[in-house]
Amino acid sequence: MSRIGKLPIDIPEDVNISIDGSEVIVKGPKGELKKSFAPQITIEKEDNQIIVTREGDEKSIRSLHGLTRSLIDSMLVGVTKGFEKKLEMVGVGYNAQVKGKDLQLEVGFSHPVLIEAPENVKFEVEKNKITVKGIDKQQVGDIAARIRDVRKPEPYKGKGIKYEGEHIRRKVGKTG
Repeated sequence: MSRIGKLPIDIPEDVNISIDGSEVIVKGPKGELKKSFAPQITIEKEDNQIIVTREGDEKSIRSLHGLTRSLIDSMLVGVTKGFEKKLEMVGVGYNAQVKGKDLQLEVGFSHPVLIEAPENVKFEVEKNKITVKGIDKQQVGDIAARIRDVRKPEPYKGKGIKYEGEHIRRKVGKTG
């Protein structure tokens, strides 16, 4: 039995959940999330908890058991508290600003780079820090990774866009 998959999920009071076969719709104060899961996994709502069980004992089904439970838990956290990722820009002249819903980056290229914000994702910029906020954990992480990919931190001077708290291994330059 999966250690994570067998744990029940408590439903917060202000969250509404509807389960239709293998599809789960979660509505909360911050928004609504909808996700389909594998048909081999059974999702049931009992009292104020969600219980995830699996039909078989094959390796592929066992691996989906804990995954399904943690994805549903992330959906509940997303519609109540939300998720955020913070990034730092290091470099002279590097600049970011919010244009409407989108994020405009000036990171040493001849042109500004525009990152479009999907639905349910917001950007906040404060000096050299970028915050990506949203209700879908996967979407927030994906957008933050795309922002980082615009200018990855380089090991010699440490310039670029990095996650907050990320340590960049520095290399020594040429010796004369």
